[in-house]
Amino acid sequence: MKKYEILTNDFIKVSDNITLYRIKALKDFSNVKAGDLGGYIEREENLSQDGNCWVYDEAKVFGNAKVFGGARIYDYAVVYENTKIYGKAIVSRNIKVYGKAKIFGNASICGNGEIFDNVKISGNVKVWGEPKIFEDAVVRGNAVVRGNAKVYGNAEVFGNAEIYGDSAVYGNTKVYGNAEIFEDAVVRGNALVRGKAKVYGNATIIDEAKVYGDAVVRGNAQICDEAKVYGNAVVRDNALVRGKAKVYGDAVVLDNAHICDEVEVYDNAEIYGDSAVYGNTKVSGNAEIYE
Repeated sequence: MKKYEILTNDFIKVSDNITLYRIKALKDFSNVKAGDLGGYIEREENLSQDGNCWVYDEAKVFGNAKVFGGARIYDYAVVYENTKIYGKAIVSRNIKVYGKAKIFGNASICGNGEIFDNVKISGNVKVWGEPKIFEDAVVRGNAVVRGNAKVYGNAEVFGNAEIYGDSAVYGNTKVYGNAEIFEDAVVRGNALVRGKAKVYGNATIIDEAKVYGDAVVRGNAQICDEAKVYGNAVVRDNALVRGKAKVYGDAVVLDNAHICDEVEVYDNAEIYGDSAVYGNTKVSGNAEIYE
């Protein structure tokens, strides 16, 4: 026995050549009772007759999109083109999912954002607010993407990482562990941010740079090339760390300081003012360099 029927006398048009029809449950399953009205689909292929999947409220599924397994589509969500929603995934509010996006596992997607292209979202991921996730981005594990954040390119966000505010993560970057990227921060290129690192303000992590441990990069700071910032280090203000430089331990680099080449700054060292440190210099202990 089929679990739902399509009501051909209850329909809406989303374009001149696409008509969607409301669905009606024919039997009890999950939290749906026989006789309940659901949302709208274009054809039976959009919503499996098997499993506990359902389209609720005024939600719409059409094109070649498929909802199956235990997936649920609520509110005014729109799912179309070649999207696949399955597992126990939930899509709600005014979210739009299209392209060849796949959402599965226990992922929960809500808000007014857009998910499209070849995106894959899985695990226990939570997405809300007005984010955009697109191109070939992957978000998995217990990651959170919220606010107006953007994740795109071949970026991967996983573990317990959080991307929020107006931040952007793209290129071939990886953000994972308990890392947080927020406010207007940008992580791009082949950069990596992991551990409990925090990147925020207008900070930029680019190229092959790595930020990890409990490091903090904020303000207008930039970490680029193959530079590394880790441990409990802090890089802030307009500071620049580039080349193969390393900042770690409890070191602080601030103001307009530049750390370049293969310099290492560690322990409780501080570099500030308009100072610049080059070459193979090592700055450690309680040293202070300023200008």
